Amino acid sequence: MVFEVLYIYFKCTFMHIAIYCAFYNSESLEYVREIVSYLEQKGHRMTLVERLKKYFEKSSIKNLDYFNSDTVIDDKVDLFFSIGGDGTLLRSITVVRDSEIPILGINTGRLGFLTSLQKESLLEGLDMLFEGKYHLIKRSLLQVSTDLKMDALEHTGFALNEITINRKNTTSMLSILTELDSKNLTTYWADGLIVATPTGSTGYSLSSGGPILTPDTQCWVLNPIAPHNINIRPLIVPDKTKIKISVSGRGSHFLLSLDSRIITMENGNAVYLEKANFSIYTVQLAGSFFFKALRERLFWGQDTRNAQ
Repeated sequence: MVFEVLYIYFKCTFMHIAIYCAFYNSESLEYVREIVSYLEQKGHRMTLVERLKKYFEKSSIKNLDYFNSDTVIDDKVDLFFSIGGDGTLLRSITVVRDSEIPILGINTGRLGFLTSLQKESLLEGLDMLFEGKYHLIKRSLLQVSTDLKMDALEHTGFALNEITINRKNTTSMLSILTELDSKNLTTYWADGLIVATPTGSTGYSLSSGGPILTPDTQCWVLNPIAPHNINIRPLIVPDKTKIKISVSGRGSHFLLSLDSRIITMENGNAVYLEKANFSIYTVQLAGSFFFKALRERLFWGQDTRNAQ
């Protein structure tokens, strides 16, 4: 399998690095400080998320600025470090957006399937990065719009992993009428519906019985959550497909989630999904690849009966 990769080698000695961390605890801050110390020694310029300012405001570090996570990062940044787990990386796309700044996911959490650098090999991985031993993975996103304007979707109406329809304040099933390219597909009677990207195929959709897609696959997965009609199965469609979803049910509202961001929607406010007009680029260090991550982090194909 050959992924769509972009090879980039650093031609400059000093770079501008943005550092983002969504959650703070003693362990994650320890790694942030270690990364900042490493970058300072190498002479790189750094811009930290503003919430980290209190931990570094008394520091004597030069070339240190801060950015607001509610705004788009300065496009003069060369690389974006996401420090945490997969959830942190997903949150970071609302900061990077369409800037095409590559994201290096540094895992300080547990699974870290989307992250390329593990905390146990932090300094070794950073050395590899600045030696140009990496490539970029291009990842597609879903864009969301609705019949009735939603302020929450105006600037961040996109998702890297999945768009999900879920029940709100009811145990009753939803009726989810779904159209593909203006043609009727079906009405799902279910607890919800997941529309996953290839990146998101190893997340919520996988837990709901969906297939695994490689990152370069140009398609979406439509996967109902606990469907009542048991002859319904996950469906794969090309990513050029335009999807319309109309929800009804005994409740008056439903939940629309974009990765980890949740919006309350009124029944009757149709949801439209299509491929976003920009992509996200994630850094993958040399020696790492998708199938290796499947084996090591999801224990793909592991069978203790065959253990040597």
